[in-house]
Amino acid sequence: MTKKLFHSLILATIFVSQTSRAEEQFVVENIEVNGLQRISAGTVYNYLPVNVGESFALSKAGSAIKTLFKTGFFKDISLEKVGKTLVVNVVERPSIAKIIFEGNKDLSSDDLTSALKQIGLAEGKVFNQQILDKVEQELRRQYFSHGKYGLKIETKVTKLTRNRVGINIDISEGRVATIKQINIVGNKVYDTDALLKQFELATTNWLSFYTKDDQYSKQKLSADLERLRSYYLDRGYIRFSIDSTQVAITPDKKEIYLTVNVNEGDLFTLEKVKVSGNLVVDPEEIIKLVQVGPGEIFSRKNATATSKAISDRLGEEGYVFANVNMAPNINNETKTVEMTFFVDPGKRVYVNRINMSGNTKTRDEVLRRELRQMESSWASTKKIERSKIRLQRLGYFEEVNVETPPVVGTSDQIDVNYTVVERSSGNLMAGVGFSQVQGIVFNANVSQDNIFGSGKRVNLAFNNSDISTRYNFGYFDPYFTLDGISMGYDLGYSARDAGQANIANFSTDVINSSFNFGLPLNENDRLRFNIDIKHTTLTTSEFSSQQILDFVQNNGEKYLTFATSIGWTHDTLNRAIFPSDGAQQRLSAFITVPGSDLTYYKVSYKHQMYFPLAKDMTFRLLGEAAYGDGYGNTDSLPFFEHYYAGGVRSVRGYDDNTLGPRDSRNDPFGGSTKVIGKAELFFPIPFVEDVKSIRVGTFFDAGTVSDGFDVSNMRYSVGLSGEWLSPFGALSVSFAYPLNAGETDQEQSFQFSFGSGF
Repeated sequence: MTKKLFHSLILATIFVSQTSRAEEQFVVENIEVNGLQRISAGTVYNYLPVNVGESFALSKAGSAIKTLFKTGFFKDISLEKVGKTLVVNVVERPSIAKIIFEGNKDLSSDDLTSALKQIGLAEGKVFNQQILDKVEQELRRQYFSHGKYGLKIETKVTKLTRNRVGINIDISEGRVATIKQINIVGNKVYDTDALLKQFELATTNWLSFYTKDDQYSKQKLSADLERLRSYYLDRGYIRFSIDSTQVAITPDKKEIYLTVNVNEGDLFTLEKVKVSGNLVVDPEEIIKLVQVGPGEIFSRKNATATSKAISDRLGEEGYVFANVNMAPNINNETKTVEMTFFVDPGKRVYVNRINMSGNTKTRDEVLRRELRQMESSWASTKKIERSKIRLQRLGYFEEVNVETPPVVGTSDQIDVNYTVVERSSGNLMAGVGFSQVQGIVFNANVSQDNIFGSGKRVNLAFNNSDISTRYNFGYFDPYFTLDGISMGYDLGYSARDAGQANIANFSTDVINSSFNFGLPLNENDRLRFNIDIKHTTLTTSEFSSQQILDFVQNNGEKYLTFATSIGWTHDTLNRAIFPSDGAQQRLSAFITVPGSDLTYYKVSYKHQMYFPLAKDMTFRLLGEAAYGDGYGNTDSLPFFEHYYAGGVRSVRGYDDNTLGPRDSRNDPFGGSTKVIGKAELFFPIPFVEDVKSIRVGTFFDAGTVSDGFDVSNMRYSVGLSGEWLSPFGALSVSFAYPLNAGETDQEQSFQFSFGSGF
């Protein structure tokens, strides 16, 4: 009996189960969605794992609900069966209408918005409380990286209409934790002071308000530790290691103590240096690029420079993806290293296309004629970079960038994409400028350095000041021929009252015309030839000196001269405006031809060099020398062609044109010889990002003017300078202190000029 009853119960259970399943499972004839506000029904249909016409059992509702929850759009979901209809009831999560930051100063709202967007919190997205809980952690990470450990954050969520919310994040940043002490433990070879000089981070000093070097940040510390590692590796300590770093903060979260534990290891020297692999180019050329040798102390810096030099050389031959790997074989017993450079040139890469973008005004041909890399030829990293520099030196563009993406589907082709940002190359100006020498300057100038996008320059100018009146028309074509021969001409008239310019009392009226053409010798050198015709009328006054009166008595008051000149320029500057690297040399010789009313010549040489010291910090050296004299019937260089020194364009701290010889009335008379020298350090202005049109510097100037090369009267000055290419004209200011002013020198500490070019 018992056995029969057991079997009966089992059969009954199976029957009930089958009957229940038959009732739960049904064929879906329709799907309805209730509760939608912003989300479309189609979105729900796409994610719902059941379609009309399919069988569905309510026992599977959990899986369907889970799938819809994964979308993140809903905070409540339920399913029910109404006849043959599957009803989906949802409650949408609200969307984020706006995110407002308050109290943030160190980090901009844009930076914070970008950081939160990466973790899924952004305007327009679905609001999720769990994501909001991550916000504080992310903001703390952002601020802690900037050394602000006293951070306080409060978030408030406000409900808005149409199922939206507004998020207000109130931030109290607190003070930046400053570094109280930096300790290096374990160093024996080099003392702590020498090592700390390699650090950007430092304890508080008198320059910290500007450099911010006493403000701790994790990124700065990482960079300093890498500099410390490089310091040892460049001096032979190849086993150097940083064992640990401790960062301790005081309870008030205002001061930080840093401790770096190091293990210096032993000094290693090079035993052998080898170059192996597929060298591609002449091995002798590769050997010349090796900057390390047997017997030398191991230096990672020199080894890396060797690797880069070999890679760059291969890049010139089209192997732009070449790999040069350093493989040091370290012998711990003998404390020596065998260095091997393995060269893998890879495939030679060719240029598929060269594309230009951003030149909305300038014609493509103007850019392409500056390129040294050609399409369908092998790619040369040197030529690609040289092309970029030539585009920068045109002066038409604020910025030039280049990218070399590989061509999809190939392994040996790249495209070269140049992107430019055009600056205004035309200028229509009628206005007023001011110079401490010229006074108020009225000017009208119509110029176009890139007329119709052709690269040609046209200039029509009128200037009127207390010193001079000038009219000029000029034209210049830098590519008169396809080979880069330039051609230009100028027509002009000028009237000048020299007595108003801190020099001797006389005035001149000059009508001139000139024709010039230039000849490129190579990438960096150029010759320029000029032919000039000039008619000068000299006028004296009762205040003119005896030297001037004697010159007029011997040569008359009107002079027609025919002159020719030749100039050589060697230019490796990286930019036309505010360069930061490279050098420029100019040598010119001018002579009036026999038969002219006055026969004389002038020779000048100018050399300036720029050295990049750090980001946006540049050191400049400049030297200039000039000499002139008469020949034939002209005994000496005409006095109105004399050289002058002093002023914002010359030796700062001294009044314009006042250095050097004086005439019988004790007025500056200039001389036949000029020597100028400058040393200047340019650095960025704090909190100013526009380093392309503004710069400041500290300088040392030296210069003199004399008859013959006499540097015994050299004058010196030091000071601060500033230059700004403003929308209204160029502004140059300086504050200088003369170091050895003479009795007749006129000092002028503060000097400026506005409305004239640099």
